[in-house]
Amino acid sequence: MWILPLVGYIGIFLGFAFLTLAIASGLYYLSELVEEHTVLAKKLLTRLIYTVIGFQLLLLVVDRFPLGLSAMSIASHAVYAQNLRRFPIVKLTDPLFLLSCALVIANHYLWFRHFSAPPPRSTPSYPYSPSSPSLPTFTEIASFFGLCVWLVPFALFVSLSAGENVLPSMGSEYATGEGSSFVSPGKATVEGRRRGRERSGTNAGMAKAVVNGMREWVRETGEVMGIWRGENIRPF
Repeated sequence: MWILPLVGYIGIFLGFAFLTLAIASGLYYLSELVEEHTVLAKKLLTRLIYTVIGFQLLLLVVDRFPLGLSAMSIASHAVYAQNLRRFPIVKLTDPLFLLSCALVIANHYLWFRHFSAPPPRSTPSYPYSPSSPSLPTFTEIASFFGLCVWLVPFALFVSLSAGENVLPSMGSEYATGEGSSFVSPGKATVEGRRRGRERSGTNAGMAKAVVNGMREWVRETGEVMGIWRGENIRPF
């Protein structure tokens, strides 16, 4: 067979492309929601962090998860919570933000190593062994990673705003390093600030900035390769 494998490869490519576009659209939409409801987003993120910490404690006490890894995960979420001090603004060079990025990678690596190479059955403190009926399934492991390892960092990535993308306003000195320009209370509405961001081309959310950057790169690359015409190029 020659045609059917070719159809399979084309289907895989198109499926991956559509999945990527769906994720990008979802990130963009979530970033828009956070920009319009920052107070509610901060409350949800705070409660989400407390909920994940509660799950980690239950896994430690009930399922006898390793004490060291559980303590590291709880401490990591405590560090994540510190990024909400000036929510939704964050400096990309802030030591807490850089530490949070390092902790995300460390948590993923250590938990992955824990589940992929469990200790031998003779270890009494570890509840899972290759022949034990309590060995976690792939669904349980994936759910643990999604909820207890990746969920909070992913939500922070969508919600936080990079300092380089923030317009000068009251309290923006932390992000921009400038204190001379601010918006007086009561003189600018939320809608006005939102339209100002749109007119100036600045997008507050980091996720939105990433999506817009990728879209601009694809547009410029397509113009250079001649796949489509630029807006300023006259048609024949």
